[in-house]
Amino acid sequence: MSERQPVNFDLGSFRSPPGYRGRSSLFVLFWWFIQATLFTWSPQPLFGFRRFLLRAFGARIGKGVLIRPSVRVVYPWKLTVGDHSWVGDEAVLYCLDNIIIGAHSIVSQRCYIAAGSHDYTRADFPLSLAPVRIGDSCWLATDVFVSPGVEIAPHVVVGARSSVFKSITEPGVYFGTPAKKKD
Repeated sequence: MSERQPVNFDLGSFRSPPGYRGRSSLFVLFWWFIQATLFTWSPQPLFGFRRFLLRAFGARIGKGVLIRPSVRVVYPWKLTVGDHSWVGDEAVLYCLDNIIIGAHSIVSQRCYIAAGSHDYTRADFPLSLAPVRIGDSCWLATDVFVSPGVEIAPHVVVGARSSVFKSITEPGVYFGTPAKKKD
């Protein structure tokens, strides 16, 4: 199988797909302002307040969810988090497409879940969007990267500093770049 090679980029020809944000530019700017102020400035124990803010902007957040104030959510209306899940400090939920996190799952500090990227084989560098789904009772340890389009089965642990580029279909412990199942 041959790897597709990058091309010379012509970023002047880049265009965002119409409507991909799912809300108006003004609504997006308002969310970013709220996130940069009220959300980020909220004291650590005010998990309910941050759940309220995310829900007010369209996120589907389950009961008992703990989201730290330093978490970044690009478009909360594309986010679903199941009951009693945790999202740790400085995690990025890059919701260019839907991100679904199951119940009782942990997204540890500095994890980056990307539901979008770019097509590097085209000069105009178009957005490439694909949802991410993380099952119930999963733990993404510190600094895990999850690529667009990945699905992670329930009962999966992904070790610290691992990268998940392909879906994980069976329970187990995975680690490395790319993440592989521990024997």
